[in-house]
Amino acid sequence: QVQLVESGGGLVQAGGSLRLSCTISRRTNGWYVMGWFRQAPGKERDFVAAISWSGGSATYADSVKGRFTVSRDNAKNTVYLQMGSLKPEDTAVYYCAVRTTYSEDRVYAKVDEYYYWGQGTQVTVSS
Repeated sequence: QVQLVESGGGLVQAGGSLRLSCTISRRTNGWYVMGWFRQAPGKERDFVAAISWSGGSATYADSVKGRFTVSRDNAKNTVYLQMGSLKPEDTAVYYCAVRTTYSEDRVYAKVDEYYYWGQGTQVTVSS
């Protein structure tokens, strides 16, 4: 069973930065795509960013383009989400997710395309 552990959430003022990390403690065999999603109270879980196995492909939600950067270290089984110029509307629980893939450059951006999920980490941006 794949297990994901997120860290790095917290409280930050608007305009500030945070870096989230997600480590796979029991990884799946083969290649895997890693993604970040977020869910605000009373709202659906939304896509934030995803990165391919090779790290050569990444995709972002329009709302975070230019402010967030996703990266990964396969040697450490870890994916990162560097968040900058944070806004109050970025406040949410952030989840990392993993799915296997047969393509080293494929990325996925839908909730139902991912197989395994972390427990989430709270990010709160104050105005």
